[in-house]
This record gives sequence, structure tokens and C-alpha cells, in this order.
Amino acid sequence: MDWFFIFPTVSTTFIVISAVLVAIGWGLIIKGKREAHKKVMIWAAVAAVIFFIIYSSRTVFIGNTSWGGPDDLKPYYQVFLVFHIVLATVAAVFGITTLTLGFKEKYSKHRKWGRVTSIIWFFTAITGVAVYTLLYLLYPGGHTLPVWKVIFGM
Repeated sequence: MDWFFIFPTVSTTFIVISAVLVAIGWGLIIKGKREAHKKVMIWAAVAAVIFFIIYSSRTVFIGNTSWGGPDDLKPYYQVFLVFHIVLATVAAVFGITTLTLGFKEKYSKHRKWGRVTSIIWFFTAITGVAVYTLLYLLYPGGHTLPVWKVIFGM
């Protein structure tokens, strides 16, 4: 097992943990347990940040994994990957906004944003696991260069 497999496995685990915590937090707020909801959602955000740190570090210092599957599936994978990346970016922005509204005690807006954010986050986690499964379990591929080597032409 090498870094190209360990980093994605750990980072994907953190996204799954984050989504599970969001689901738990949603259940807690429905039951009226505001303080427990707040704690669980903060931990969900921490798990998401840990994912981002691991993912970014791998991209910058180690590189990513290229598509290793059949050429006829590659265009479908690429469209799916772009969908996942856009969804993850939207989820991150919505997540930060939702957390900010909660911390500012703007609960009416927080509640509205939270419903949408949670659903987007669940789809992000599901598509992230699908990307992981395609790249590391079903069709392991080659490796790309770290971003710093690409930038500096090394």
C-alpha cells in the first residue's frame, strides 16, 4: 500500500464521517436538542476540513490518480467527476454560510440554508465515494505529478 492509496482512503473516510455527522445533527435538531446539534455539526465541519487538508496536501505534494478504466468510459467518468467537483464546491460555500448563520444566531435563515446544504452535502459524499470506488477499487490508474512540480516545471 502506498501514499497514492492511503491518502484517498483516509480523506474519503473523513467525508463519509462528515456526512454521517450531518445526518446525526439533523436528527438532533428535529428532536429540539440544539446544543447537541451544534456540537455534532461543528465536528461534521471539522471532518470536512480534515478531508480538504488531506486532499489538498496530496494534490500539491504527491499528485492525484489518473483514470485507469476503459477509454470508452472515460468521458462519462470525467463528466461525473466535474459534477462532483462543482457539487463539492457549492457544498463548501453553502456549509460555511450555514455555519456562519448558526453562529450569528440567525436561526430562520440557518434553518432554510441548512436543509439545502445538508442535501447537497449528502450528494457530495455519495459522489465522492463513487469517485473513490472508480479510481482506487474498480479501475486503479496511474499517478499525476504533484502541483508544485507542474508549476515549477520539474
